[in-house]
This record gives sequence, structure tokens and C-alpha cells, in this order.
Amino acid sequence: MFFNLPTLLTWARIVAIPLIVGIFYLELDSGTKNLVATVLFVVVALTDWADGYLARKLNQTSSFGAFLDPVADKFLVCASLLILVQLGRLEALVALVIIGREIAISALREWMAQIGASRSVAVHMLGKLKTTVQMVAIPFLLYHGALFGVIDTQAWGTWLIYIAAVLTIWSMVYYLQKALPEIRAKVR
Repeated sequence: MFFNLPTLLTWARIVAIPLIVGIFYLELDSGTKNLVATVLFVVVALTDWADGYLARKLNQTSSFGAFLDPVADKFLVCASLLILVQLGRLEALVALVIIGREIAISALREWMAQIGASRSVAVHMLGKLKTTVQMVAIPFLLYHGALFGVIDTQAWGTWLIYIAAVLTIWSMVYYLQKALPEIRAKVR
């Protein structure tokens, strides 16, 4: 269904992306920008969990929602990573690894669906772990300060995003290995 509560939450995630980016172009002090962007990112990221939960609970799952949800996630992560690179809080190579993997695996899933082998690249726990680590690292990097006066969010965010980059490569290799037998069978 195009408009139900879970799908509206997914649409809200997409609509919020330019807001998160736009905050950094406002005439505000950097601490306020960082705090507002972080809170908005966390709230928006939580809608990812909420839309899936509600879709199952309310029996409102749909193929459109299944398509739109990962697209919204990828837009949110990619836009946030690009802002962090622009702000000098993230190395471009790390962002390139993460964004490149998202594009490659999305293309792989599309191709596998076309050849009737989408089950071989179904979401795996490794991919979910990668996403979770990213979704914790990004707000730390957006905040870019001492949380509660104690936690150095830049240091923690940097370590977590490096871990996410390793998980990104690992999960990509996993998906490619799962798809390889299907690819070999179709190419022959």
C-alpha cells in the first residue's frame, strides 16, 4: 500500500534527509547545528525500526514498503556521510567504501531478482550488524563534542565508523560469495 502508517514513516525519513543536511547551512552556532542534526538523525533512524515493527504488527506489509524502506535507509546514511566528509569529520575513503558497497549490493540484489535468485542475497545478520554500527557511529560524528561532558563522540564515532567500514566490506564479500554460484549458473 502506498499510504499506510509504516510507509508514511518511511516517507518521513526521506523528507527529513534535506532537513538534516540543511541544518549545517543555517546561521547557527556549530554546537546548536550539531545537536539539532544529531537529534533529528536519531529520531529519523528510529523510524526505520518503527515502520518495520508497525508493518508487521498492523499487517500492513507491502512490496512498495519493502522497496522504499532500504532506499530511505541508504539515502539517510549516504547524505549523512557526505555531510560528515564536508565537515572534515570523516575521511572520504571511508565514506566511499560504505557508499560504494551500498550501490554494489543494491545492484547485485536487483540483478539477482531479475534472474530469480533473490533469496541468495537476502538480508543477513552481518548486514544488520553493519547497519546498526553505522547508525550509532553517525550521530556520534554529527554531535562532534563531549557528550555529558565525558564521552568524546568524535573519537567513539571514528572508531565505530571504521568498524562499520570493515563490516561493510565483510558483508559485501559475504553477499558476493552467496550470489556467485547463481551468477556462474546463469552466465554459462
